[in-house]
Amino acid sequence: MTMFHKVKPGEWSETKDATEETQNICDQVKVQVEQKTGKSYVEYKAVEYRNQIVNGENFLFKVFVGGKDYIHLSVFQHLKLRDEVQQQEVLVGVEQDKTKEDPLVPFTN
Repeated sequence: MTMFHKVKPGEWSETKDATEETQNICDQVKVQVEQKTGKSYVEYKAVEYRNQIVNGENFLFKVFVGGKDYIHLSVFQHLKLRDEVQQQEVLVGVEQDKTKEDPLVPFTN
């Protein structure tokens, strides 16, 4: 019996604290985020995340971007194929003007 709650495919996980791995995913899409928002972020730190197993993996991230400002990111990570060196992340959407208290809920934009 494992201590971790297993998420069924298609279900969103509970909100969890960001990790080094989730920060790396956010870093991979930072240029796309800056292009989409028209902003350049000096501060850009993943704080929380949720994930969903599909044919690949969907992520929702709460990212601290300075002051009292947060953004939410929706990112899809393709399944890593055997010959691929690196995962491929795709920015699906960005929600701006978020606060620390705003819950991570699925969105598309």
